[in-house]
Amino acid sequence: MLVGNGRCRYLITPPNNKQFYGANPHMDDAEVLLKTSRFTVVRRKYATPDGRFHLRESIQHPGAVVILPLLADDHVCLIRNYRPAVGQTLLELPAGTLEPDEDPLRTAVRELEEETGYRAEAVQPLFQFFMSPGILNERMHLFLATGLTAGPARLEPGEQIEPQVVPWAEALAMADDGRIQDAKTLVALFWYDRRRRNYPNHRAQA
Repeated sequence: MLVGNGRCRYLITPPNNKQFYGANPHMDDAEVLLKTSRFTVVRRKYATPDGRFHLRESIQHPGAVVILPLLADDHVCLIRNYRPAVGQTLLELPAGTLEPDEDPLRTAVRELEEETGYRAEAVQPLFQFFMSPGILNERMHLFLATGLTAGPARLEPGEQIEPQVVPWAEALAMADDGRIQDAKTLVALFWYDRRRRNYPNHRAQA
């Protein structure tokens, strides 16, 4: 059934078609439009249950990790990271892109050390999520890092990153008031805050 206000119409009952929700549409092989060292832009043709064909461009990405580094006295290590894509320095959690066929755990350990200098006694996977599935297939892996020991950072050429250790409550305030605008960092902070009392590592460091 369709309802609307004269300008827009909304489908509130799905069509009687098992394929509408039950199966992914068939997609043809991708046409490569642009290939870079970190991602590939492709175009694909796919069919919807109504028999129509559509073209969509998307970014194919190997995936990435984001790390939540918890320190003693209920503090967390953020980073100030200059992002050329938006022309701003953002407050974020440390993160990085997977190398080809790399285990995300190995990526998390490497990126934590490179961007913050911290070495962790324990790195624990928490959950995964898609960053922006409307245009991008990047899967983000969230890890919790505890038992941290400070050391020298090893930044890649061109990176402008400065670690910033803040109380957990201050990190949440930054997320609430807009000082943190990075999506993966917002997801990680809010997701973990709802569950953190369930993690023994958090209680041991609090």
